Amino acid sequence: MDTQAPRLWEQQLRRWQRRLPTKLLPLLPSGRLLRILGLVLEAEGFSAGVGTRCQVKTAHGRFVDAEVVGFQDGRLQLMAAGDLHGVAPGARIQPLAGEAQGVASPNMLGRIVDGQGLPLDGLGPIPDAEPVSLIGKPFNPLNRAPIRETLDVGVRAINALFSVGRGARMGLFAGSGVGKSVLLGMMARNTQADVIVVGLIGERGREVKEFIDEILGEAGRRRAVVVAAPADAPALTRIRGAHLSTAIAEYYRDRGQHVLLLMDSLTRYAMAQREIALAVGEPPAVRGYPPSVFARLPALVERTGNGVAGGGSITAFYTVLMEGDDQQDPIADSARAVLDGHIVLSRALAEQGHYPAIDLESSISRVMPSIRPPQQIHAMQRLKRLYSRYREQRDLIAVGAYAPGMDPVLDQAVQLYPRIEEFLRQDQHQAVSVTAAVAELFALLGEDAAGKEADT
Repeated sequence: MDTQAPRLWEQQLRRWQRRLPTKLLPLLPSGRLLRILGLVLEAEGFSAGVGTRCQVKTAHGRFVDAEVVGFQDGRLQLMAAGDLHGVAPGARIQPLAGEAQGVASPNMLGRIVDGQGLPLDGLGPIPDAEPVSLIGKPFNPLNRAPIRETLDVGVRAINALFSVGRGARMGLFAGSGVGKSVLLGMMARNTQADVIVVGLIGERGREVKEFIDEILGEAGRRRAVVVAAPADAPALTRIRGAHLSTAIAEYYRDRGQHVLLLMDSLTRYAMAQREIALAVGEPPAVRGYPPSVFARLPALVERTGNGVAGGGSITAFYTVLMEGDDQQDPIADSARAVLDGHIVLSRALAEQGHYPAIDLESSISRVMPSIRPPQQIHAMQRLKRLYSRYREQRDLIAVGAYAPGMDPVLDQAVQLYPRIEEFLRQDQHQAVSVTAAVAELFALLGEDAAGKEADT
């Protein structure tokens, strides 16, 4: 008996499955549901690889989207992307051809979709929609254009002290309630980009409408695509929402456009990955996060950045939640290693009504030396030194133990600190260009500072 025959038949079947349109898929062999263990659906009766899309038929006749996430002891493990209400033992599971896909369109600006790519705004189907892969294609790093151009984000402190390059990947690190969403909205309204893609991943459903109406605003929404996969969506839908946001940004970049990708948040994406990994039995490694989570973070982030020379770009900002304001949180630590810089927001500053609450001492832009002149770099370093010196000695200054004349640098820090604080503050409806921000930085430090910079 030829033992290879069944295997060859399965290989041929999979080749046919990839070629058949979705409407003919019911003609292919389907499987049945064995049991639901927590969040995992175990099935048998058909062969499929990890990432295969499936449909589970409920007792009420509706279909629930699912995806193969693993296998064990000859059984397939699936995660659902929808509500499992009505799913019964022995339910039919039908595999679908092709990998998970979303949609993108040149006429998608101003639209709001869910993690599956379905419209949420009641404006009907997306016109001229094209299928896009949620996984993306590998990009040869040698073909990427280097980061050489400054991107104006409209925020004075960032433009002057942590300049962002077009095509850079930056992180906004903060605990809850310190103004990261407001800062994202400021950049969405003021950044010079052709297209803005906003991914609201795992956030509260109430915040989705607030972000769109109050923070993004009408002007920002007209040139933006919003992907919303809130906290009550299944883990698979939240993951797909992050991948869809990135895929839409890639679609516009490949058309030669400059894209600003704002994803809130990278931590919620990691939590959704953890939810699935633990459900299929992967052991936890660091604070409950399995190893696969730390492999998937760079895979998502590396899809953004510059395209080929002379082409489009994706400048990405990812918010990273620090549990208990702990900068050594494993996701925050992992994200710092793959991003081109990080802006840390301070709860202490936020509690003082200081917005944006940017912590100068903990923030950095790794691409700034490549895109800004030495004069600005020198002025940035000098301001940070003055700011840090004052913060180190503020307790002594507050109790009157500091005597002027003992430390010339501290004397200057004490003199300039009120102006430095004013420089770092900015109303959320105000926009400050790169040119204006740098001019204010030089004016703050005085003409002598600008002269020294000109000589270096």
